[in-house]
Amino acid sequence: MKRLLNGYRAFKATRWPQERAHYAELAKGQRPEILVIACSDSRADPATIFHARPGELFVVRNVAAIVPPYETDTSHHGTSAAIAFAVLQLKVSGILVLGHAQCGGIAVALDGALAAGIPFLSSWIELLEPALAHSAHLHDSEERHVAMERDCIRLSLDRLMTFPFIAERVRAGTLALDGARFGIADGKLEILDRTSDTFVAVE
Repeated sequence: MKRLLNGYRAFKATRWPQERAHYAELAKGQRPEILVIACSDSRADPATIFHARPGELFVVRNVAAIVPPYETDTSHHGTSAAIAFAVLQLKVSGILVLGHAQCGGIAVALDGALAAGIPFLSSWIELLEPALAHSAHLHDSEERHVAMERDCIRLSLDRLMTFPFIAERVRAGTLALDGARFGIADGKLEILDRTSDTFVAVE
């Protein structure tokens, strides 16, 4: 907690005076244009990567940036609720699924023993099974890990289209879906080219 309080004091002394008018405007309501679905990993913060100001991004983070399938049961659907809020209430015009290198969630998908003793994790990571099967032919562990990171982004994008209110807006041209992967060690960003289904580095 001490670290957080020190950080807050630095924010209040330096950034707050510069952003005070902006925050006053944000207090009237948020109007982000982009929903970013990202991993919870502390090294891959969307606001930092995209140099975003407060109020620019609506961010949902979970282990491995997974979009679950659209389901209508009465269970708790935190990620799906946030997606629905962003699309139906905030009316975002774009959704970005942001994966990253060295993802721990992908490591768990490749080696289930890593989830031992961690409640909830195994059943969550099971959602990556289609991507796991897709890369099963790769025998080099590092190559498969990278392929899985990219395939999981593709899988989440496909799952977004199972949400009727998303599919409707995509077909109408009022909502765009994109995928990207951030390299922690090199800082490179790859964008998924939906035409070629390949990841292309941003220059």
